[in-house]
Amino acid sequence: MPQPPGRHRLKTTNAQAERIEAALADAPARAYAPLPGVADEMVDTEGRVRPVWRPFLSALERMDETELAGRFARADRYLRDAGVFYRAYGKEAGTDRAWPLSHIPVLIDEDEWESLSRGLVQRAELLEAVVADIYGTNALVANGLLPPALVASNDEFLRPLVGVQPAGRHFLHFVSFEIGRGPDGNWWVLSDRTQAPSGAGFALENRVATTRAFSDVYAETHAHRLAGFFGAFRSTLQAGKAPDDRIAVLTPGLANETYFEHAYIARYLGFMLLEGEDLTVVGGRVMVRTVAGLKPVGVLWRRLDAAFADPLELNQNSHIGTPGMVEALRSGSVTFVNALGAGIVETRAFLAFLPNICRHLLGEEQRLPSIATWWCGQKEERAHVAANVGRMVIGPAYSTRPFFDDNGQSVLGSGLRDTARQSITEWLATDGARLVGQEAVTLSTTPAFVDGRLVPRPMSLRVFAARTRDGWQIMPGGFARIGSGDNVSAIAMQEGGSAADVWIVSRKPVERTSLLPAEEEFTRTMPGSLPSRAADNLFWLGRYIERSEGALRVLRAWHGRYAEYADPEQPLLKDVTDYLDALDIDTAEAVPTSLIRNIDSAVFSASNIRDRFSPDGWLALNDLSKTARRFHVSIEPGDDATRAMTVLLRKLAGFAGLVHENMYRFTGWRFLSIGRYLERGLHMTRLLGHLSGEDAPDGALDMLLEIGDSVMTHRRRYNVATAHLTVTDLLALDALNPRSILYQLNEIKNEIEQLPDAYANGQMSPFYREAMRLHAGLAVMTPETMTDAVYERLEAELEKLSDILAQTYLS
Repeated sequence: MPQPPGRHRLKTTNAQAERIEAALADAPARAYAPLPGVADEMVDTEGRVRPVWRPFLSALERMDETELAGRFARADRYLRDAGVFYRAYGKEAGTDRAWPLSHIPVLIDEDEWESLSRGLVQRAELLEAVVADIYGTNALVANGLLPPALVASNDEFLRPLVGVQPAGRHFLHFVSFEIGRGPDGNWWVLSDRTQAPSGAGFALENRVATTRAFSDVYAETHAHRLAGFFGAFRSTLQAGKAPDDRIAVLTPGLANETYFEHAYIARYLGFMLLEGEDLTVVGGRVMVRTVAGLKPVGVLWRRLDAAFADPLELNQNSHIGTPGMVEALRSGSVTFVNALGAGIVETRAFLAFLPNICRHLLGEEQRLPSIATWWCGQKEERAHVAANVGRMVIGPAYSTRPFFDDNGQSVLGSGLRDTARQSITEWLATDGARLVGQEAVTLSTTPAFVDGRLVPRPMSLRVFAARTRDGWQIMPGGFARIGSGDNVSAIAMQEGGSAADVWIVSRKPVERTSLLPAEEEFTRTMPGSLPSRAADNLFWLGRYIERSEGALRVLRAWHGRYAEYADPEQPLLKDVTDYLDALDIDTAEAVPTSLIRNIDSAVFSASNIRDRFSPDGWLALNDLSKTARRFHVSIEPGDDATRAMTVLLRKLAGFAGLVHENMYRFTGWRFLSIGRYLERGLHMTRLLGHLSGEDAPDGALDMLLEIGDSVMTHRRRYNVATAHLTVTDLLALDALNPRSILYQLNEIKNEIEQLPDAYANGQMSPFYREAMRLHAGLAVMTPETMTDAVYERLEAELEKLSDILAQTYLS
């Protein structure tokens, strides 16, 4: 059968493959040595490779270290180019870390996964019932199945939500579970994630990166695809909203440690990415501020903790929420994924009570048990924990994280001396209601490739469940968290752990699903309304990019002449230095700090609209930033700086070209373009006002043409030497010159005509009227009338135009 482009068949005959697999059945690949007394995902208790792993390992055996290194490098390069990152807890802002991929996937047999899935579906239904009871009749507390303190004293219990029935009557829509396999080979739930489960987007990126490394192996492995899971969830959300409503991912913002994933999921599913400031509540309805006015939002997939969603009724110190959200929930006009307050069942102490609750609410035993947990607010349980402290992990009862994510909040009893254990007993007696004891788990291991060989590393799985129209559906995969050593506490990526893809392997070919519609007929839909904050970032991205280009062109011309004169006091150099000083650009630095700041500001603006920004554009912009920083510390003024400016201009032109050629011409494009045209117009207005006057030094007009990239055009258009009038005509008034001021105003006018509400009741908007006035006023000018006062007035009017744009569309 023909292979897809870029994929190759494994170069092994069937007989050879059978011999390799037979050998692997007796001895693991590359001298793999499972840890004694620990369950292993690849090797059974008799030291034989599990059948699901044999085809993958037989392929791995045929690869030498050079080939493997190349494959792993492809995966890492993909993640790096895609900008996949996470941000560490407790670190300073901006400390982004590359996503730590463990290149060897975890393979699980389809039959075992189906059994796990049944247990997780039951658990999702159980958690739904518990949340519904807590915010409804509260029968679990009344019947003694939940201690009142675990609800009343719980920070995750949101009293204003009591009695509020969610739209659609479901509290949970998307949940995740941290699960692990114990020494006996059975799976346990380590924690439930119902607040704002993270990781689904990273699971997708893990899959893409891992298949880059093992494209040929993956093509021949019957691993279930992930797209169908997301497609079913998206369809369910779309079916549950009104036709004119929007679906959005609600993010805390760029500083959040998983912001990349928020943007990725929004882009992947075609949802809006919003922050709290983008929203307002009007008449009990959640509305998004867009450049076309307020538009209704029907579904919010929130990625911020519930208490921060509404500073009016929940956490008053929240700066990332939207006042009135709770009132909108009471009106039933918006669906939250998940409902506000649902995070209460993440609380660690709840694990101790779920078995009895399951019997009471569902009438059956838990198919997938939790890690053994005892709440120390009860006398017998407290005594049991104290008596067995050596095999316990003791930690906060109200924590919502697994013990290995505690960052030191939990105590491992087996590592304590006798005197310390006595202190633990006193601690339990004093603060028992705030503590739980959990059985210290020994997690199973999975292969990781370290220093040229496969070694066992402890792991847990993060698995996702989505509510669909056909009930709960479990993602056929997820991702594995891999420890950096034998210590289970190192599973957390904050502590040096990594993440691996999970392949659910079938014995027969699986359906290759896609999010693209299968129907031949389709309806072309225009992009949704542009949020005002996104328009703001696009506008300033355009301005910062053009501001950087303008500075680079002036600096290149300055350094070119400095290399020739070697005297910064030469009149032209001194005059341009004064001009640059006024703009906070220091010519003493070959690549000025202010230029770095402008490029960083462009990166920051782009990072706030990652859901609307192409990966190629993001890669090009980051490459520009890295190159500028490298030149900043390594380049000397003069020739070196001139060449450096040329390199940066080419990279900037590459980014601009990517955006120009690839960006869809929707409203966002127009704000980006207006920002560029406005900044270029300001740049040329300032330059002409400074360098074209009668007192300008010798060579100023030639420098102006060079900065304006118009030297050849001037020679073709004017059969005279460089003169004040010809330069003014070309750089200020020539509507065909893409560097002229008049060209910028003409393009701004054309873009404004396409913006929402450019006309209102048959009249121009104030923004459109001001742009028309500016364009008309400059179009009737002649070179002789362009004086310093005209340039000064024009600069002020261009800045005013920016202010009017902000007032019209961005506030």
